[in-house]
Amino acid sequence: MHKTVADLAGRWLTRKPDALTDLEHRVLQSAIDRKAIAKNTAKAYKDRQSFGERLADSIARVGGSWTFILSFVLFLVVWTVANVYLLRTDAFDPYPFIFLNLVLSMLAAIQAPVIMMSQNRQTERDRIDATHDYEVNLKAEIEIMALHEKLDELRHQEMMAMRDKLSELTEMMQRLEARLAASDKAG
Repeated sequence: MHKTVADLAGRWLTRKPDALTDLEHRVLQSAIDRKAIAKNTAKAYKDRQSFGERLADSIARVGGSWTFILSFVLFLVVWTVANVYLLRTDAFDPYPFIFLNLVLSMLAAIQAPVIMMSQNRQTERDRIDATHDYEVNLKAEIEIMALHEKLDELRHQEMMAMRDKLSELTEMMQRLEARLAASDKAG
C-alpha cells in the first residue's frame, strides 16, 4: 500500500496536510521513505561557527572555570602582598590599589560581553537541540503508531483465519455427527 504525507497526517497527527509545519511534513516524509532523521546537531553548529565565536566560547569556558577563579584569587593575593609587604617603599600600586581596580574593571568590561555572547550562542544551540529532539520524538511516536497499526492488522488477520478454521471444524463436526446418526439408524 502506497502511503502519502496527507494519509499519515490525517491518520497519525489528526490534521490536514496544509496545517502541517515544515518539520512535521519532513518527519512524515521520512517515515514514508523509511529514513532516519537523527543527526549530530552539535557538529553541524560547530562547523558553522566563525573564529570570533569559537574564541568567545573558549574565553567564556576558561573565565567560568574554577581554575581561572582560583588562579585569579592567587593573582590578587600576590598583587596585594607584593604591594603592601614586599614593596612597602617602592610599591608600583600602593594601597588602595588604583591600578589593580583599573585592571579588574577593564577585565570585567571585556569579559562580561564575551560571556554574554557565548551564552546567547548556547541558547541558540539549545533551541536547535530542542527542535531536533522534538523532530526525533515525533518520528519515534509515528513509528510506534505504525507498529501498533501493523500489529492490529496482524491480529485481525489471525482472528479471521481462526474464525474460518473454526467454521471449517464446525462443518466437519456436523458432517461427522450426520454420518454417525445415519449409521446408527442403519445399524
